[in-house]
Amino acid sequence: MKALITGVSGFVGQYLEKFLIARSIPVYGTTRTKNNEKNWLPLDLMSEDQIASIIKKIKPSHIFHLAGFSNVHDSWNARKEVIQANVIATMNLFEAVKKVNKDIRIITVGSSEEYGYVETMPVTEKAPLNPISPYGVSKAAISMMGRQYVRGDGLDIIHVRPFNHIGPGQRRGFVTSDFAYQIALIDAGKRQSRKMKIGNLEAVRDFTDVRDIIAAYYEIAVNGNTGDVYNVCSGIGIKVKMILEVFLSYSSTPIDIVLDDQKKSPAEIKSIVGSNEKLITLTNWRPQIKLKQSLKDIYEYWYLKINIPPN
Repeated sequence: MKALITGVSGFVGQYLEKFLIARSIPVYGTTRTKNNEKNWLPLDLMSEDQIASIIKKIKPSHIFHLAGFSNVHDSWNARKEVIQANVIATMNLFEAVKKVNKDIRIITVGSSEEYGYVETMPVTEKAPLNPISPYGVSKAAISMMGRQYVRGDGLDIIHVRPFNHIGPGQRRGFVTSDFAYQIALIDAGKRQSRKMKIGNLEAVRDFTDVRDIIAAYYEIAVNGNTGDVYNVCSGIGIKVKMILEVFLSYSSTPIDIVLDDQKKSPAEIKSIVGSNEKLITLTNWRPQIKLKQSLKDIYEYWYLKINIPPN
């Protein structure tokens, strides 16, 4: 394997890069801007020619396409940006690969948001796509577009649908990072108010640590079938309220919980839990990091980040 990771500087990209390097796999990455990292290259995914040039230069056997718009809540106010960053950019990648080398295996990253409202759980890959957010629509489009390029153009594409992935280093704007950040601020005495703003605590989600997620991506890249789709998830539903309770258990400071309607999306899925049976049957992959360990790592990450001044 010789890997190219788009969006390598992002939350998942950096974990995947380290994972592959630890296995002595040559890894190159692309970012939006220039970077001092040796194997990171600037790339505008709106330019098919730039993509083709980088592919010709690096000659990857696998492309992990992680770049794109990633926040469900924010997508409601950035619909055009979501389509450009996710759908148009991915189409440009497919077109470039089609022209340069159809044998390159592409792993596209979708989302559980593609399923939308679901009546029967756990959700399998055969469930109909019914996205309700602009973000979910963009990821469903990538899934269907990938299938089209496999059947119509002979590309080697596999689509993964990760459910909620969490871990240290994830930016704010996601539930576990937002919770941990606010509690860490209060614990460190960096906020005068002890009020913590939260959104919907009754939602049920399927959480998996990013370090397990990227291990699954690797297994799928090596063992997956062209044109197939794989859920990447724990198969366990957790209420957001329980996540908050675990974080609060790390704090010795009394904290007041305040509901904030601005943290709620215009349309929100109440509950979604995935089936990982297809992935486990293919690879014997299973999540290794327990939820409480993930949450502890996330809290400690934010506490240290808040208390250690930047260089």
